[in-house]
Formats: sequence, structure tokens, C-alpha cells
Amino acid sequence: MSHYNTLFSCLLSHIPRHQFETISKSRKADNYVKKFTSWNQFTTLLLAQAGGLESLREIEQASLVQGLRLYHLGLPDKICRNTLSHANAKRDWRVYEEFFYKLQSRCKNLTPKHKFKFDNPLYTIDSTTISLCLSVFEWSKIKHKKGAIKMHFRFDHSGDIPDFAIVTKGDANDVRIAKTHFELSRDSIYCFDRGYTDSAWFALIQKAGAYFVTRLREGTKYRVVGQHKGFSPTARLLSDDIIEFVGTKSHRQYPRWIRLIRYYDKLSDRTFEFLTNHLALPASTVADIYKSRWQIEAFFKWIKQNLKIKTFLGTSENAVLTQIWAAMCYYLLLAYIKYQSRYGNSLYYLHRMIRAGLMERLTVIDLLGLNERRLSRARDDDLQLLLPYA
Repeated sequence: MSHYNTLFSCLLSHIPRHQFETISKSRKADNYVKKFTSWNQFTTLLLAQAGGLESLREIEQASLVQGLRLYHLGLPDKICRNTLSHANAKRDWRVYEEFFYKLQSRCKNLTPKHKFKFDNPLYTIDSTTISLCLSVFEWSKIKHKKGAIKMHFRFDHSGDIPDFAIVTKGDANDVRIAKTHFELSRDSIYCFDRGYTDSAWFALIQKAGAYFVTRLREGTKYRVVGQHKGFSPTARLLSDDIIEFVGTKSHRQYPRWIRLIRYYDKLSDRTFEFLTNHLALPASTVADIYKSRWQIEAFFKWIKQNLKIKTFLGTSENAVLTQIWAAMCYYLLLAYIKYQSRYGNSLYYLHRMIRAGLMERLTVIDLLGLNERRLSRARDDDLQLLLPYA
């Protein structure tokens, strides 16, 4: 069997290289480059993400061990850590950001619809912070002598994939970023927590012909102007009122009536107050929409535990952003394979199996055919024993 037929080469075959090359050319990323091209850099970063390689030295050592197979992928027979470090520091990270959206578009054509009965697109907007060592990443300084960056996401519940992302300094205001950078589409529903409570933000969503679901922030001034039609109290649905803001600024920015739902959750023994401008949805559906926010929290947990976005291969801002966007491209690659093949298990298992057999001579189809019962019984360290050899 040819050296081309490694699992890693099969993964690369699912990536539209021509689109990457077009972006790289438009950004002039390979000007004056003789050997280690942007595609080589991207391939190496994917290898690090999929293989769990955490340092430049680990990548260099892996290239020495797997040199022949990497050579047949178009990579140098040795990936020098200084060469990769220089590329990460100097080549425009926007190449990888732009390519992320090319992959996202391909994924979106395959993803299943969200679980709710309504047809409106459903998104959750939220952010997560990554702490950095200020003495190493001086450009990331925020107040209190700390360093951090923040990743802001618009998360699509159809397929559970990021629909839009932006990386900022750790002290960026979430609402300001949302108002400035997030495009709003008509009839879509946007769910977010109380940190995004802002009457001007509500007005932008309303003006776009879209809807929002959030929780009432404590201390918000309002008055009840009526009861939502069709309201019927239950053990969980305590009230469904129509209100308006009475604060001077909030009423000026959002003078329209809005819906306030008080809902009792038996599991947590808590009462929640939800705000929405959607007047047609059942109150229980509004509560379930907000409850579905846990999916973006699970996404944050997954990428922090499984992708290399907390330890970095370089200290410059360009190197950090390059690695983050390459990691997000790898996430979309996993999602694309999962939905294209209709793989029934989670991305975690898919990622774990790919890591175990990355440079083995097998195809993605071989990998997906592994017996899940055998996989669950195996220790991670012994997973290689389950993989078929050519």
C-alpha cells in the first residue's frame, strides 16, 4: 500500500486545498517563500492538533519519526521548529480565519436541523476567555496585571457548529462586540445570557426582523402592561406577561412591548424569568430555547479540553491567532467528516480514534468501522492495538 494512504492523508483529502491556495495567494502569504509554504504550515498545524503535539520540539521529533510519510504529503522530511516558529509569527493569521469560513460553509450544507419544531434558525451568542501568562504574552495585557484573550462565537444549533467567531483581548465588552461584528438575519432566534442585556442591542435585533431569548437582569425597571394571550398557568409556567421598560435610557432605546415569562424549573428548584420579543412561541418552548444554551457551554469545554488553544507554539499575537484559527478549522473538519459519513458517535470519539491512528495505513472509512464496544473497553494507551494494519 502506498505511503499516501495514511489516515492523515485521508483527512487532508477532505480539505479544499484549492480554496486555501486562493486565499493564501490573495493575502500574499507565500511571497518570497521557497520551501515551507502556507499549505505546509497549515498541514503541520493540523498534524499538531490531530496528534496532540504541544510544542515545537514535539512536532520536530514527530517529523523525524514519520519523515517518509510526511514527505509524501508534500511536507519537508524534517520540520524544523525554527522554521515553523517563524512562519507562525510572520504569516498573516487572516489566511486561516478566512479559510475557516470556507470550511464552515461546506459543513452547513450537511448539518441536521436543530431539535425544535419551529423553522427559524436558532443561534446562541456567547464568549469564552483564555488566560495567558502576561510575562510571556505581553500584548495580551488587561487590567489587574493579567493577560487574556476572548473568543466570541455565534453558535448554530443546526449541527452544533460555530457559525461566526472573532478573537479579541480579554477585556472586550461582549455586547459591544456583538453589536459591532455580529450580523443579524431576519426570522432568526438569538439566545444569550444576561451579560448581553442591553436595550440598544435588543433594538438592533428587532430592527433586523429577528428574535431574542434571554434572562431578565436583576434590577431591570419595567411595568406590566398586560398578559400574553392564551396564558394558562401550570405548575411550571407561573406567568406570561407583556411588559415595557420604564428606565429613562432603556425605554428610549427600546420603547416596544416585550414578553416576560416566569418559569419554575423543578430539577434545580429555581424560578427563571425569560425575556423575548417573540410573541407566537409557547412559553415552554422559550424556556427550552434558553435551556439549550448548555450546548455552547459543552462546545467551549470540548475545544478547551481537546484542541490546542491553551498552550501555544509561539508568543506573538500573530502566532496565537494562527494556532486558534487552525484549531477551529480542525474542529470543522471533524464535523464535516461526522456529518458527511453520518457517523453516529460523538466528535470526542472521532477525535480520539483519529489521534490514535493518525499515521497508520487506513482510511477514514476503516476508522469509522471500528467496533465501538471494543473501543470503550480499551485504555487510551492501548488504542493502537485496535487499529488494522495494511
